[in-house]
Amino acid sequence: MTTKTITVSVDKETEEKFRKLASATYGNQKGYLGKALTDAMKEWEKKKEESDAVAKMLKLMEKGIKMKKWEFNRNEIYAARFEKRK
Repeated sequence: MTTKTITVSVDKETEEKFRKLASATYGNQKGYLGKALTDAMKEWEKKKEESDAVAKMLKLMEKGIKMKKWEFNRNEIYAARFEKRK
C-alpha cells in the first residue's frame, strides 16, 4: 500500500479527542494516528457517497417518471392463455 503525507490544521480540542480515541482503539503503536485517520476518512467517504446517492434518488422521485398508459384487457389475456393450450 502506498502512503501519502497530509498536513492539516485542526482545532486543539478536536485533535486531543482524536488522539485519545485513536490511542484507545489502536494502542500507542507507531502509525496509530495514520490508521485512525485513514479509517475516519474512509467512513466519511462512504457516508458521503450514500448521502449523495439518496439525494439523487430523491431528486428523481420528485421529478417523477413518465410512463406510457397501460390498459388492462382481461379478454385478451384469457384468449392468449387458451390459444397456448390448443
